[in-house]
Amino acid sequence: MPALLALENISKRFGAVVVADGIDLSIDEGEALGILGPNGAGKTTLFGMATGTVRPDAGRVLFDGQDITHASPGHRCRLGLARSFQIPQPFSGMTVFENVVVAAAFGNNEREKAVYARCADLLLRCGLADKANKPAGGLTLLDRKRLEFARALATKPRVLLLDEVAGGLTEHECTTLVSLIKDVRASGVAIVWIEHVVHALLATIDRLVVLHGGKLIAQGDPQTVIKSPQVAEIYMGIEADA
Repeated sequence: MPALLALENISKRFGAVVVADGIDLSIDEGEALGILGPNGAGKTTLFGMATGTVRPDAGRVLFDGQDITHASPGHRCRLGLARSFQIPQPFSGMTVFENVVVAAAFGNNEREKAVYARCADLLLRCGLADKANKPAGGLTLLDRKRLEFARALATKPRVLLLDEVAGGLTEHECTTLVSLIKDVRASGVAIVWIEHVVHALLATIDRLVVLHGGKLIAQGDPQTVIKSPQVAEIYMGIEADA
């Protein structure tokens, strides 16, 4: 059985800066994969190539065995590939409910009225039911991130890519977010999560990869990878023999 999402020999450079150098990465149905790496390592660009907002210089993107390297972001979304962004950007003039309806209708080519019940359920699931009729532009950071989840889930994803969703949150807010991610995963959605808040990441994932200089320098069991001397030296800035 092919991986649900696979990046094969993916390469990308911006001028002299190489952000992806022949990367092979895959995720299976129902898996939770974490991605660590210093700023500028190419993590978000990897998401862009997976979802179609960045075109790779070489390599292929496969979804459920289908080559989607040249497919539009919208087509990839309708296949079941969704993402949240590091800085949430909801339609601030619309209500919270309207934001989710737009995602549900356009993400699945469904009629607006047909998605109302599902959107209401998603807002309840994401802790936003009491804010359904409030303008999205007035939400707190935590609630904006919850809305990012609700909008992504409204597209009925099979794989959800999360880009530093815990950044800027308090410890209590982070715990709430981790609980939500676990609930999403329990529903059968595969998760790929880029994150600098390491303890939140390790509480959620099955497998960890570390990206540095456009290459994957380590991958495997999260606790084993995070304790490896190479990761400590390159990612954490700690001497390997310290």
